[in-house]
Amino acid sequence: MRYPDLEIDLLRAFTTVAETGSFTAAADVVGRSQSAVSQKIIRLEELLGHPLFNRTSRSLVLTGEGERLLSAARRMLEFNDMAVRTLVEPADVKRLRIGISEDFVPHHLPALLAKFAALCPAVRLELMTGLSCHLLAAYEDEGLDVVIAKKDGRAQRGRVIWREPLVWIASAGYDHQSSETVPLVLLPTPCTYRGVAIRALDSVRRDWGVTCTVNSLNGARAAVAGGFGVTVLGRSFVQEGLRIIPPSELWPVLPMTEIVVIGEETVEARIVQPLLSFLTETLSRGNGAGALPA
Repeated sequence: MRYPDLEIDLLRAFTTVAETGSFTAAADVVGRSQSAVSQKIIRLEELLGHPLFNRTSRSLVLTGEGERLLSAARRMLEFNDMAVRTLVEPADVKRLRIGISEDFVPHHLPALLAKFAALCPAVRLELMTGLSCHLLAAYEDEGLDVVIAKKDGRAQRGRVIWREPLVWIASAGYDHQSSETVPLVLLPTPCTYRGVAIRALDSVRRDWGVTCTVNSLNGARAAVAGGFGVTVLGRSFVQEGLRIIPPSELWPVLPMTEIVVIGEETVEARIVQPLLSFLTETLSRGNGAGALPA
């Protein structure tokens, strides 16, 4: 079966309407008349054989087909713009030094690196993984160009690209209803998860003690699975042999954790932006409850 070729200007009009929420606003963005934008959407709907928007006098909402097209349309525009930019504005970037938090290792890092290799084969990658505090310190010492890490509490520091709830994690056999001293598996200061766990237990006047100190998030998960105690991690860290302790009087509700990107404004957009878009879309597919728009 031969499928129709989708024109880039039609996809650009479609994504602009979807993102602005109206034909009038989209017309201002793309520099065309409202009727011209409307005609592009009609033409795209005819090519695909599906309505892309539900239109009323008061609202403009994507249909199911429109929602499915939006992600693909963004990627097509991204590759189009990257190809044109590569030819029109040749890059002199030879190296990218990027730090990526352990929160993405090993689940998302292999796919992210494959994406980088495909998009930027001529750019040498210098990758640092580890705890967010170490990555941020390296960035401040000008040892990294871009960092993807947990938000460190400083106001307006970085752009949030992912958010998920923190949870109490224990081994499958742990008696979470016991009111005895809580055995904690923690990373050393200044780990933000450590501070969250301690403050939460102190808020309900529960006794706690550190039974195991680890130097990585995967180490914390392994120690908990091995029965050393309880820890606080993002919900996505739960694996076989572990379980989430539900909130109660003994186990306070925990806040959300946020992943931010820092330094993206100083790196050439053709290199870093496709990676960030790919990462946020991957996270969204894996756990929609925590996703933020790219």
